[in-house]
Amino acid sequence: MITKPFVCVLLALCAFEASAATPACVTVEQGWVRLTPAMMRMAAGFARIRNGCANEVVVIGAGSKAFGDVSLHETTVVQGVSRMREIERLPIAAGASAELKPGGLHLMLMQPEVALAEGAQLPLRLSLEDGTKVDGMLQVRREAPTR
Repeated sequence: MITKPFVCVLLALCAFEASAATPACVTVEQGWVRLTPAMMRMAAGFARIRNGCANEVVVIGAGSKAFGDVSLHETTVVQGVSRMREIERLPIAAGASAELKPGGLHLMLMQPEVALAEGAQLPLRLSLEDGTKVDGMLQVRREAPTR
């Protein structure tokens, strides 16, 4: 008799966890990684992060099973010198998008766990400030996709 209520609670917890892991209102679109030479120990990732939620969301981290370390970075040009710095928080207003693209915001993908092959799909998981996770995919490409 105890088994049935226990199973119901377990299923409810699993359903809650699944819904918390992928908020439907935040999506990763057109994700891609630039194909690098085989000896490179880092790559750059790009995508559009769309916030279809009613409130602002804040990206505070990123990860991937395909890379040992993933972080958000921004490239800026200061007095003619290109500089890159890590971004700890990326707020995205309700109904807005953040564009991760070459020469601006991007993902630094370091310590690859797999060989990058053109056309491969690599997993990406973004961590939001409220504790939820957003899953997406990054396709390995030689050139940026046409939008």
